[in-house]
Amino acid sequence: MSSVPFGVARLDSILGGGAPPGSVVLLAGEAGAGAREFAYTSAAMNALAGADEELFDLYYGDVDADATLPESVHYISFTADTEAITREMGYTMADEIVDAAVDEISFRDLSPEYFQLSPVPRDWYETATASITELGDRGEYEDVLTAFGDYLSEHGERSLVCIDSVTDLVSMVSDDTDWSDVAMVMKGLKKAAYEWNALVLVLVNTDALREREFGTLMDAAGGTLQFSWESGGSQRARTMFVREFRGVLSRLEAENIVRFETEIHEGGFDISDVRKIR
Repeated sequence: MSSVPFGVARLDSILGGGAPPGSVVLLAGEAGAGAREFAYTSAAMNALAGADEELFDLYYGDVDADATLPESVHYISFTADTEAITREMGYTMADEIVDAAVDEISFRDLSPEYFQLSPVPRDWYETATASITELGDRGEYEDVLTAFGDYLSEHGERSLVCIDSVTDLVSMVSDDTDWSDVAMVMKGLKKAAYEWNALVLVLVNTDALREREFGTLMDAAGGTLQFSWESGGSQRARTMFVREFRGVLSRLEAENIVRFETEIHEGGFDISDVRKIR
């Protein structure tokens, strides 16, 4: 595997197929600036390749000769279930893409593990118990970071994994969970992803992080794509900046590319223009 497609056609073509296998990439930025839409598009397009070749060819096109599609696609959320994520994907791209792709995406909802020690009522994040017997059988869940690691250990090999989002783990930090625990898991993920030949996309909202925390996450990742809003006259535009990406950034610098203008259309997240150093 020389590269793994992000699933964003124009970006993949610029990068020569996608990201190096074994990469952990932060999708970091302001709310609504495109990071989440990037993750949705990446998961859906890579899944669509196996679900419907005609639709994949229509919305993505040909996979680069030096790229290999992941063997499986996984979407891990700490606070949302499959239905909620699927609905949000439908706001980002055409329904026919989502309808075809969703069956090829393995969703892992970690909200029971995430919320179990919080004041949040259990029936808000868990299906209602049908009987007294089921109520008695229902035990406590394992620690959320342990459940997260166990799932990835089982499914990470040669896969695309979208993690939504590390920002949720920041709000979980308390007497029971230190920030160092979260940082250590991310550093371990970087090592494991290399062994798995996987591409791992990690969502993070920079508004919810202190500068030191963001720096720690960047250090634990192989690359950082930063998304932001720019204002020009009466309009706001989404932009994406490749802040750091070992094995990729040098290629972009050779082309004098510094920033991408982006858009959201029926095919999902896309690059609308490429800015070069002048």
